[in-house]
Amino acid sequence: MSALPATMMCVEIKTPGGPEALVPTTRPLPELKPGELLIKVAASGVNRPDIAQRSGSYPPPKGASDLPGLEAAGTVAAIGEGVTGWAVGDAVCALTPGGSYAEYCAVPAPQCLPPPKGFDMLHAAALPENYFTVWHNLFERGQLQAGESVLIHGGASGIGTTAIQLAKAFGAKVFTTVRTTQKAEAVTRLGADHAVIYKDNDWAAEVKKLSGGVDVVLDMVAGEYLPKNLQLLKQDGRCVVIALQGGATATISAGILMMNRLTLTGSTLRPQSIANKGRMAEGLRDRVWPLLAAGTIRPIIYKTFALKDAAEAHAELERADHVGKVMMTV
Repeated sequence: MSALPATMMCVEIKTPGGPEALVPTTRPLPELKPGELLIKVAASGVNRPDIAQRSGSYPPPKGASDLPGLEAAGTVAAIGEGVTGWAVGDAVCALTPGGSYAEYCAVPAPQCLPPPKGFDMLHAAALPENYFTVWHNLFERGQLQAGESVLIHGGASGIGTTAIQLAKAFGAKVFTTVRTTQKAEAVTRLGADHAVIYKDNDWAAEVKKLSGGVDVVLDMVAGEYLPKNLQLLKQDGRCVVIALQGGATATISAGILMMNRLTLTGSTLRPQSIANKGRMAEGLRDRVWPLLAAGTIRPIIYKTFALKDAAEAHAELERADHVGKVMMTV
């Protein structure tokens, strides 16, 4: 094993702002705490929370790196005190607390998984943020079961393309909203039963007509979508809010919650405990990794940039033309 370098290339947020706020720089390697793995990063995903952090509206949690980046794949470069089951040189993909826009990243071991069989680093790095989020919200919180129906907003996003495939793989009927006919065609190829174009369209009426009502809604919009989502739910339905692209406030009827015995819940992933994320990782390893290894489902990669071009990668994600993930390689 060659000695680790003293410094690494990384991308930091100079001052909050647009994509140009992301600046390549050199820093010392992160210090490895007990219970952590040091990953030599080969690839990293670009996610909406990274944009929020860059613009100054989503500070990293206490103790996390100030560098952006919530997922990575690479090889184990060093092992923290108390960590078992890993060896230096092992391939790894991880849900990172931050800091994956770098050549090296320290991650709590419970948040690390071996890549699914047959996966290269780029495709392994496209998994953690989306798959942890969808597993936790659609299946743990939303309790989606075989034979039920689900409405997934933002079907062409990284989360959307993941949720559509997983919901289908577990036997659900999938309705989704997208912005364009091109995106509608793309998500239908991934298994969506119906893709409704929301732009200049009463998407809620359209979904109601097609479905008669759904059991679960995965909502990344909130705002004015929230009351419409609740009206679309069948009795004992569940609405899970995972992002606020349409705003954080809404006026909803408590009567509809009571009459239809609805559950309105939501979560953010990053502030959750290492133990919680470790539980999600075990669920993924047991139930989802075999589907990825078999090719039943797959991450959809839209475009890949070099890490030093992180500003361009952010600009690409913000254009919102993508189907699937925007990625970076180190």
